[in-house]
Amino acid sequence: MLALFCLRLATGLVGSLLLFSPAPVNPRFYRAHFLTTLGLSAVASLFLWDAATAGLRGVLSAAIVFAFLGSLVWSLEGAPAGRWLSVLTFAALVAALALVEWTSEQPPTGAIHPGWLFVGDLTSAALLGTATTAMLMGHSYLIAPAMSLTPLLRLLAAFLVALLLRLALAGVGLWSWTAGHSLVNLEDETVLWLPVRWLLGFVGPLVLGWMAWQTARIRSTQSATGILYVVVILCFLGELTSQVLLGSTGIIL
Repeated sequence: MLALFCLRLATGLVGSLLLFSPAPVNPRFYRAHFLTTLGLSAVASLFLWDAATAGLRGVLSAAIVFAFLGSLVWSLEGAPAGRWLSVLTFAALVAALALVEWTSEQPPTGAIHPGWLFVGDLTSAALLGTATTAMLMGHSYLIAPAMSLTPLLRLLAAFLVALLLRLALAGVGLWSWTAGHSLVNLEDETVLWLPVRWLLGFVGPLVLGWMAWQTARIRSTQSATGILYVVVILCFLGELTSQVLLGSTGIIL
């Protein structure tokens, strides 16, 4: 579970860098993102390596190499090929997520098609990545208060879209699960986890994300950043709870 969470977060972080132009953003922001992606990819590889296929090991190694090169390139003047390394790192991580789902046995076996699991990975990665990147972007305005709001607003818009997509996918899963289970059966531990997952993972981030959007629009970036701290925590807890539910039910909830 930890390996998949790290892989999703790494994918979302580097993918979020493709949403805005590097021009108004300090290169240190990119360098820190690549270093974080490098660490997350290394942790995921550590846990997945023994059971991984040759193809999965290859794309994980590629992701680590690209992330390392990205952290070096964004330390240089002009960051030559920095944008391309973002694309290559993102592509390698997406390929790793696909191979994890298509080559690994998921509990309970056969409960859900690997394609749906891959879609779940992508929506989760988008949610985690945009929330975390938006929060970190908010910090950039502390040292560059005159910086354009476009990167932050674009990240917040992408976060809200990712949240709605994730909500739609979980809604389909919940509809499928309730076809054979009762939501009032308190002896089923899934019923006890569902309110936690939906309140922390969807309701809280949706309300707070909208608040962050409104505060960012009036250039109250410090307030937006504080709100986004809470959003990130709720998204992390929500996605971890979702993985617990997936392991017990075989359905994305």
